[in-house]
Amino acid sequence: MKIAILSRNQHLYSTRRLMQAIQEAGHQAMVVDHSACDLVIEQNGPSIIYKGEKLHEIDAIIPRIGASVTFYGTAVVRQFELMGVFSAIESQAIVRSRDKLRSLQILSREGLGMPKTAFTNFSKGGEKQLVEMVGGAPLIIKLLEGTQGLGVVLAETRKAGQSVIEAFHGLKARIIVQEFIKEAKGADIRAFIVNNKVVGAMKRQGAEGEFRSNLHRGGKAEVIKLSRDERMAALNAAKALGLSIAGVDMLQSSRGPLILEVNSSPGLEGIEKATGVNIAGKIVEFIEQSVLKKTIKRKTNNS
Repeated sequence: MKIAILSRNQHLYSTRRLMQAIQEAGHQAMVVDHSACDLVIEQNGPSIIYKGEKLHEIDAIIPRIGASVTFYGTAVVRQFELMGVFSAIESQAIVRSRDKLRSLQILSREGLGMPKTAFTNFSKGGEKQLVEMVGGAPLIIKLLEGTQGLGVVLAETRKAGQSVIEAFHGLKARIIVQEFIKEAKGADIRAFIVNNKVVGAMKRQGAEGEFRSNLHRGGKAEVIKLSRDERMAALNAAKALGLSIAGVDMLQSSRGPLILEVNSSPGLEGIEKATGVNIAGKIVEFIEQSVLKKTIKRKTNNS
């Protein structure tokens, strides 16, 4: 098979590991910078031009789409899908997961545990009401477009919370407000899902004095065995958003696991180093099974 990794940087750990896993499985690997792809849409069908040439004979793609290029990146993934190429992560699922508000609405509809969350329009004087909606202080304020812990603020008092919300609203920045889960103690869990299975899980602890547990913010990770409730919460969250590959971030709380976010392009470095599991290899195995099923189905329909 010929498998393309959609990545803007071939030197990233995740991209390099996927390349290695594809080649070790006996397949041809290539890296395609999705931001440099040109999409051609015409009566003869969709096509993709990359570095002046048409891309063809690609059997599957692994999207590694950064948040800053979600719109164009998912358009490229969709073009591949329309060309009959299998995508390890569906374009619509990426779009769904990248919209933090929409994804939380979907998880809420499915009855999954999450920190109480509030969202409102830019209403003058509504800051106090918004703080009270999530149970007062301390509280978490998040930019809807934030990634890797950026754009996340802990407000320890009601007054501080109101001031931060007012400041964001003054900048016309969209935010959500969430209750602070004290018993989590600055730690969260990431469960890595591949093909409706938890293939690895780690607990991330924030650096001293830091409430965010992101490894990019100096947090540390260690392997963890999930409880049955945590495992089911992670699987159901990924399923609700239609993600075959996902990193599900959860908090441990007195009322059970609470979903923070479902990431459609989770990094491999932290989870592989913490667990020792060949996650990249699991992704390639999933692609092999999926492409085989697709081929058998096509031959059956044509016979």
